[in-house]
Amino acid sequence: MAAMKREETIDYNIKACWHAISRMYNQEAMQHDITTSIGFVLLNIDTEEGTPATKIAPLLGLEARSLTRMLKTMEEKELIYRKADPSDRRLVRIFLTDKGKEKKEVSRRTVKAFNKSVREVVPEEKLKVFFEVINHVNRLLEEKKIKD
Repeated sequence: MAAMKREETIDYNIKACWHAISRMYNQEAMQHDITTSIGFVLLNIDTEEGTPATKIAPLLGLEARSLTRMLKTMEEKELIYRKADPSDRRLVRIFLTDKGKEKKEVSRRTVKAFNKSVREVVPEEKLKVFFEVINHVNRLLEEKKIKD
């Protein structure tokens, strides 16, 4: 079997595409004094009810330690505040400040604009196949069915 060029590998294409998306998001985020990662955290915090800190890391595929540092940075930037859950004092909920709500809206608009742009040029049937394939890859990884 002929050697596969890196451009033909699935992981290379996913990574190259994600890096391009990430650069685009970071350029936008920098104009608003946040990062892409902070934008994603903001998008995953419930604006009304707050979100338990323990629920955020798994939503983003982050380690708890990484999230802890990011939440500290977000507090320093006055984007969030922490508050004990009234029904379970051991649980800490993360809430958005007014500034955090503004930055969340910027993040939401940026993500929506990117998705709209892609949907304008990629036919729906191709997107359906893309999502099927990417879900298969994710399932393989979750089930650890990768073979040598």
